[in-house]
Amino acid sequence: MAHRIGKQTIVFDSKPGILGYYSIAGIKEGEGNFKEYFDCILEDDTNGEKTFEHAERKIFIEAINGAIKKSKLTKNSIDMLLSGDLLNQIISASFAARELDLPYVGLYGACSTMAESLAVGATMIESGAAKNVACATGSHFSSAERQYRFPLELGNQRPPTSQWTVTGSGCTILTNRKCPITIASATFGKVVDYGVNDVNDMGAAMAPAAMSTLIAHFVDTNTNPEDYDLIVTGDLGKLGSEILMDLMEHEGYKLGKNYSDCGQMMFDDSQKSFQGASGAGCSAIVLNSYIIKKMLDGEYKRVLFCATGALLSTLSSQQGDTIPGICHLVEIVKE
Repeated sequence: MAHRIGKQTIVFDSKPGILGYYSIAGIKEGEGNFKEYFDCILEDDTNGEKTFEHAERKIFIEAINGAIKKSKLTKNSIDMLLSGDLLNQIISASFAARELDLPYVGLYGACSTMAESLAVGATMIESGAAKNVACATGSHFSSAERQYRFPLELGNQRPPTSQWTVTGSGCTILTNRKCPITIASATFGKVVDYGVNDVNDMGAAMAPAAMSTLIAHFVDTNTNPEDYDLIVTGDLGKLGSEILMDLMEHEGYKLGKNYSDCGQMMFDDSQKSFQGASGAGCSAIVLNSYIIKKMLDGEYKRVLFCATGALLSTLSSQQGDTIPGICHLVEIVKE
């Protein structure tokens, strides 16, 4: 059974397993550093649909079905779908759940949702409430731009601090069966706000939350950064990653060469994305492609997956509110 250690961390004694995984990436993401790892790369960011929002919904369905198929399960074997996205009322996840006809819990942690769904899903499996759980997250560049900033048709110039919201979706199937890769623990984050109010600087807004959760995990588990093969944040981008490293070092925890950020790694230099990627799909597709495959190959045996999210809305931004951040963490191990 699961047991709590410290203030924020749950240890899973039965170690829920990762039975299947699947990733779908957009055109730009498919030209980046992880192109050889994705299961599917879209030929058209509309994915054959009339709107970007409908395209986002469709990639959710395809990622979930793909993960179920790779798990060699049937859809009826899935006891619960845990999913969320960036759009208002998490419509991509909810409308996909309508099509899939699965028991569904909608989650919103912004770009932290992949880790949040894994932490909640592992807890459900550990408690015996479910045997197989699908955890899915995604985003779309064009739908996110339309909601949070400006429609692409306006041609607004992007400032140097802005990141590129990933078009993509990832799904992980968790199970109570014995698997080579398992979820060992989860550290649920606190909402942290350092007063950033620039909607084009998500990395700076989220970095303090990543620091808070990482330190909570290290304190709760009596570990240090060097105890892990890989520590990866969700989508802080170049600037946010640098801020996190400075914040951690100020608190006495130096992040070394085993630290990376999904957003910073997503694109290569020739794509001129500068700060890198962001979005709920960012960490989701990196986890469900590169990270899990590297763990299966034995390159990584102990990984801290720390997805970060900015908890803003257009309403809060227009009213002058600052941007709170959240970071949820799951410890993934290769047995």
